[in-house]
Amino acid sequence: MTTGLGTFDDFPRTILAHAPTPIEKMENLTAHLGGPALWVKRDDCTGLAFGGNKARQIEFYFGEAQAQGADTVLITGAVQSNFVRTVAAAAAKLGMDCHVQLEERVKGVDDTYRTSGNVLLDRVLGAHIHSYPDGEDEVGADRALGAIADDLKAQGRKPYIIPLSPGHPPLGAFGYVVAARELLAQMATEGLDFAEVVLASGSTSTHAGMLHGLRALGSDLPVLGVCVRRSAELQAPRVKARCDDIAELLGTETCVTEADVRVTDVALAPGYGQLNTMTLEALELAAQKEGLVLDPVYTGKVFAGMVHWVRDGAYGDGDNVLFLHTGGQPALFAYEPKLAAHWAEAAE
Repeated sequence: MTTGLGTFDDFPRTILAHAPTPIEKMENLTAHLGGPALWVKRDDCTGLAFGGNKARQIEFYFGEAQAQGADTVLITGAVQSNFVRTVAAAAAKLGMDCHVQLEERVKGVDDTYRTSGNVLLDRVLGAHIHSYPDGEDEVGADRALGAIADDLKAQGRKPYIIPLSPGHPPLGAFGYVVAARELLAQMATEGLDFAEVVLASGSTSTHAGMLHGLRALGSDLPVLGVCVRRSAELQAPRVKARCDDIAELLGTETCVTEADVRVTDVALAPGYGQLNTMTLEALELAAQKEGLVLDPVYTGKVFAGMVHWVRDGAYGDGDNVLFLHTGGQPALFAYEPKLAAHWAEAAE
């Protein structure tokens, strides 16, 4: 076994993201909250159909798919999945067919949620849309996707599946190993020193990829994952397991300890894809102080978590804190009725 990034650069990769993405200081928000200086890394600016973190994550999946001669790509995700939308865009760009399976992860949704935002973009991008009734059955969702792939094979197609459940090679996380290397280079060039990176922790690909990349490159920069799908108690071991999977795939020693895995679920309730007061405030703060558009599912909750810890005194006045903006803005439109109701209530 070796240390560092191992055979990372030997894996096939299709470049899809616009990178490096810029790092900007959030001057107005810093002045508004007081305390540490707040910064944002703009991974919402990665291009490819509204950009976001998924543009980085899919590069190694599509690299493998093209190396295998696939002509069709399949993926499963939530109804308003950014991952699904980005895969559909990449498939279109690369001249491949795309089949997407949308899972019922959020309860009590309306017609706007089912037709606007990412779902609208999936249709515009020409994806073939399938449905799966259970939003908490990752293995079953992957199995159903496999059945669709089998039908395509019977028709003479060459499908490639991007899996959802754990137990598969973590190629998506490689995108944020790349991002970790990019971030360290920017910090060195621009003379920046961050007390912490704050990012979304959901599938764990972004969180684990960034954390593994930093540690493999010798950086002890703390990473705080804000839980967007499950509790911190359940999320922490998933992140550690994904970091171990990355090391195994690269043929290197595990470089991430349990102590390195920091997660908070302070902004999670009442659950995945559901608004709360903290997230609503975060959406407005980011937009009205910095012109940053967030989404209610991921970045809104991450921003809310960061603001919470700033107000709680977790950082010193001389610290720099970096928020990783992973995009997802199309999902905002799916929540228009809920946002309108919130503003109407606030105006009363």
